[in-house]
Amino acid sequence: MTSRRIVSNEKNLLERDDSNDRTPSATEKSNITPAVPGAVIIKLLGFTAAMFGGPIGVYFLTVNTVFRGNSTWAGATAAITANLVLIAYVVVAMKEDQSDKIAAEESAKKKR
Repeated sequence: MTSRRIVSNEKNLLERDDSNDRTPSATEKSNITPAVPGAVIIKLLGFTAAMFGGPIGVYFLTVNTVFRGNSTWAGATAAITANLVLIAYVVVAMKEDQSDKIAAEESAKKKR
């Protein structure tokens, strides 16, 4: 087991006053931009709605119309729909990640 060296000039947790570190000065503007862009949030909400409504809607649409009361096939169709929504989300996320990488490479070429 290791031991920690005690340094007398360090302040411990009770002696620290973090209030001065967190408040910006009067001349400094605070950063109020969101951590996640709005387009990403809209995509996430869209896929969330699709993940919730898609399989349920497909189940109730197919249970009596396509499969004539066979809930097993309707449930399987709903499960396939959920997997398709998940795959679509992964593909969109990968394309978005690639577009960010391409944009960074183009900006690096412009700087040269």
